[in-house]
Amino acid sequence: MQRFCRAVGATAAEDLVDAVMTASRALLAVVARSLASVDEDVTLPQYRALIVLGQRGAQRPADLASTLAVTPSTATRMCDRLVTKELVDRDRVAEDRREVRVTLSDRGRTLVDEVTRRRRAEIAGLLGTLPQADRDAVVDALHTFARAAGEVPEPEWAVLP
Repeated sequence: MQRFCRAVGATAAEDLVDAVMTASRALLAVVARSLASVDEDVTLPQYRALIVLGQRGAQRPADLASTLAVTPSTATRMCDRLVTKELVDRDRVAEDRREVRVTLSDRGRTLVDEVTRRRRAEIAGLLGTLPQADRDAVVDALHTFARAAGEVPEPEWAVLP
């Protein structure tokens, strides 16, 4: 696997951060292209909220805010916009009518599935250019990174109803 040249005086930790930053830019570009290719006006933060709802199911807006690391008012406004776009459903909890939960709507699920399909195809094409030994190293490294970030593995959330 190609090694990034270390800047003069850079530490191994800085090298690692630089490598992840570079890879994250490449992956963000894939996400942006995949999202831009569907017929919905959804921002990256809104798409991230849809992903969280797809991963974790119904959420109180305050819990969604915590997961997204935004203020509750920001999450509420985001949910309002996603409800207007019919990508999220908002329901009151039967046991406590004061409590509101948001869930991915059928239209939201379709959007997430389509963007995911396009992302998978583009990423598969990129990874197809790597020699097998490099692919194995990438799999191990990215699984480790995703665990450290608390992400749910792809097969475990992509098939949720």
